[in-house]
Amino acid sequence: MPADRDASGMSRPPVPTRGNAESVAARPPSDPRPALILLGVFLIATNLRAAITSLGPVIGIVQSDQGLSSVAASVLVSVPLIAFAAFSPVAPAIAARLGLERALGAALALLAVGVALRSTPPQPLLWAGTTLLGIAVAMLNVLLPSLVKRDFPDRIGPITGAYTATQSGVAAIAAGIAVPLAGQESSGWRVSLGIWAGLAVLALVFFAPQLRRRARFVPTTRAGNPWKSALAWQVTLFMGLQSLAFYVLVTWLSSIEHAAGISPTVAGFHQLLFNLFGLIGSMVCAALVHRLPDQRPVAVVGSLLLMVALAGWLFAPGMAMAWAIIAGLSSGITLALSLSLFGLRTRDHAEAGALSGMAQAAGYTLAAIGPIAIGAVHDATASWSPPLAVLLSLVVVQTVFGALAARPKTIGG
Repeated sequence: MPADRDASGMSRPPVPTRGNAESVAARPPSDPRPALILLGVFLIATNLRAAITSLGPVIGIVQSDQGLSSVAASVLVSVPLIAFAAFSPVAPAIAARLGLERALGAALALLAVGVALRSTPPQPLLWAGTTLLGIAVAMLNVLLPSLVKRDFPDRIGPITGAYTATQSGVAAIAAGIAVPLAGQESSGWRVSLGIWAGLAVLALVFFAPQLRRRARFVPTTRAGNPWKSALAWQVTLFMGLQSLAFYVLVTWLSSIEHAAGISPTVAGFHQLLFNLFGLIGSMVCAALVHRLPDQRPVAVVGSLLLMVALAGWLFAPGMAMAWAIIAGLSSGITLALSLSLFGLRTRDHAEAGALSGMAQAAGYTLAAIGPIAIGAVHDATASWSPPLAVLLSLVVVQTVFGALAARPKTIGG
């Protein structure tokens, strides 16, 4: 088809249609090969949880070495989640200014700095580094689904599930080796936490070739403000409630099981199983999402699994290993689905970024409140039964919003 010509007779490129406008605007002629982009996606995914899950197993050591109160230790665990909530809405604006790849690269560099500072004396750097790594992971969390939406629009479910499985697997490893790495020294936790700066540097090195791209991240105008969309709020609340449940269990599962008479060593093994089966749950979700025009069965079954596990810890704590496995499957399924919904419920990569920013801002606000609130209920009742009952009731609400968010609709559609 010949090119159009302007008034001076000079040829001009065809005007992009609705079907190809995004690819024309977003993809330069010198795109890296898809395999390289996928490698970048998975290396970024390895950094999404490791710096966070490595803290929980050694928080007691950190608390003792740094003289932190129980409240201060709880707040330290929640600082990254607070940073997620505060900075997730800012990530699309940063990407619009720098470009999507360069924003991701900057976040990886910031993550490496934050992890290193967290492990460096004096104590104020513990807090500063934790805050910086939270900001960095917030940006990665928001922008990675947008990259997948833009470059792999027909494979959102499988790729999102696969990178979610990757982050879950590395998170499990980080939690599992945290205590052995810390060793017997009171300050051994610095090595245990600081080693993950190297993973961020590794991801940045392999992602570096993509930083040459000058693809623009153009804010969408078709669907308006996602904060005014009922569907966007349904996605947000589903994402937030599943995150709340995950971080409550990451923070308190060992304490819940120890109170039921399970040894700290066995409880730590159950925590490892929880994270490992999260990986399997993500892979199951990846295999199902792209084959189903309606994702409601995945949302409902994933949430019901967590209800079974919580009821099990309440009424049959002797079967704690089974409940950890079931809860892990649930967390992997619901996390992979909630991240996939950012692309499945939107029509272009910028709209996906806007929904991702909204959902993670509001969602991680809930997640940050969760461990503190559940801990407060435990302190007030001197029992883990009321906190588990509260969490169980929240998962019922999660199931409802999951069913609504997983309907085959798009924002503004």
